[in-house]
Amino acid sequence: MRLITEIAAETGIGEEHLELYGKYKAKLAPSLWQELKDRPNGKLVLVTAVNPTPAGEGKTLTTIGLAQAMNKAGVKTVAALREPSLGPCLGMKGGATGSGKAQIVPADDINLHFTGDIHAVTSAHNLLSAMIDNHIFQGNELNLDPQRIVWKRVLDMNDRSLRNIVTGLGDGNGVVRESGFQITTASEIMAVLCLCSDLSDLKARLGRMLVGYDREGKPVTADRLNAVEAMSALLKEAVKPNLVQTLEGTPVIVHGGPFANIAHGCSSVIGTRYALKLGEVVVTEAGFGADLGAEKFMDIKCRQAGLAPSAAVLVVTVKALKYNGGIPKGELYAPNRAALLAGLANMERHIENLRKFGVPVLVALNHFEGDSEAEVQAIIDACRRLGVSAAISKAWAEGGAGGLELAEELKKLLDRESAAEFAPLYEDQLDIPSKIGKIVKEIYRGAEVAFSPAAKRSLALIERLGLGELQVCMAKTPYSFSDQPRLLGAPEGFTVQVRDITLSLGAGFAVVITGSIVTMPGLPVKPAAEELRIDEDGVLTGLA
Repeated sequence: MRLITEIAAETGIGEEHLELYGKYKAKLAPSLWQELKDRPNGKLVLVTAVNPTPAGEGKTLTTIGLAQAMNKAGVKTVAALREPSLGPCLGMKGGATGSGKAQIVPADDINLHFTGDIHAVTSAHNLLSAMIDNHIFQGNELNLDPQRIVWKRVLDMNDRSLRNIVTGLGDGNGVVRESGFQITTASEIMAVLCLCSDLSDLKARLGRMLVGYDREGKPVTADRLNAVEAMSALLKEAVKPNLVQTLEGTPVIVHGGPFANIAHGCSSVIGTRYALKLGEVVVTEAGFGADLGAEKFMDIKCRQAGLAPSAAVLVVTVKALKYNGGIPKGELYAPNRAALLAGLANMERHIENLRKFGVPVLVALNHFEGDSEAEVQAIIDACRRLGVSAAISKAWAEGGAGGLELAEELKKLLDRESAAEFAPLYEDQLDIPSKIGKIVKEIYRGAEVAFSPAAKRSLALIERLGLGELQVCMAKTPYSFSDQPRLLGAPEGFTVQVRDITLSLGAGFAVVITGSIVTMPGLPVKPAAEELRIDEDGVLTGLA
């Protein structure tokens, strides 16, 4: 690693705008924005992927490798990524800093505590939780209904036993009521942090967050509990973007980390805006497959921030397509042309969907050892039939040099693109059921939406409160276009089951909970934490 002050200087950031966290990490001070704000923006490129599979698609490493390759190709490029969460790092997913020769560093620090942003979100969220219960205990001036508190607690860990809890047990410990925990990355505060434009906007959004209802059924927001200033104090450093580097010295702004299956899945607006002023091209990503992360990037982040992406890069692997063609994980390394051809429908669906946003698409074939030439050629041929450019990326093995073919194709695409064609999928004026229906039918290709009794009550409440113009954030399995994880490929004609709809008024969207999705994940049979080791010199191994 090189000193972060050197990376910053080469990016055009003076040391006076850095708040150092050791030698290799820094936060970007608000003073930098005052220097950058009048500069023209670079071009924004979204990296997304087909539906994730157990084999791993390498979306983050492709994002990093592409940023490195663009710099090698002479285009000043900055990457903008999300912060990893401890829950998946120590659970099923492992680390989230890339791999091979396409990594951001210091990887161990970034994957664990980094600069404390996620801990700050946890603290601010749980402060509000404590103030709600204390308010009720101390006389309940706002007449809050203990049975209609919607604000839970959070923890940056996968722990299914905390999904549903009872608080206030024991004499003198407050009102007994049912509650629960979410993972921190599902907290509305994380969404607010990633969508706000500055500290002032952060405060305004925090104040609008819904905590519950009074006994007359009227909504109660965080500002009425006098919690906003204290929460903002806990978040005052977290609102500043973080600067790190790739293995090749490409600058990377890492900031914010909402999940894409239960939140909106994009790094911060603030970090993206800094990056757009610092680079000719900004390569960013959205979580999971394009049906979740890319849709929310376009419909939520870009709409709220006034951003217009210039291109979308869809990451595809041979193994992912064979898996979507019906081959189990253990057989993915053997050639199977029939399964590959069947799985191409998944890629084609994602390409069609991305084009609906008016954004040109480039397919990045993330190459793995063992991919046969015939399998690779079948994917290239399919892209050619669809009129989509495609390129092989070998960034894992070769770093930026292995991504040069992809970088050259992206440069061609950016030279002829027109960002003015970008448009979100749905209009703000549509009501919530119509927005949900449009996503289900046009992105997922479902036939119908079925609302549970709880969801129907939520819709009636949304209508009564006049909140129909909220955007929608779909909480759905990432593994399928449908709400059924095992329905692979490109299914059609299914019914999406909506269990409930919750309001994130500070973030500006309604969270639509479908299928069996949960906002507090559990650990797998063999958690990644079991493989983590630290030696006497403090060197970590096993944090893949």
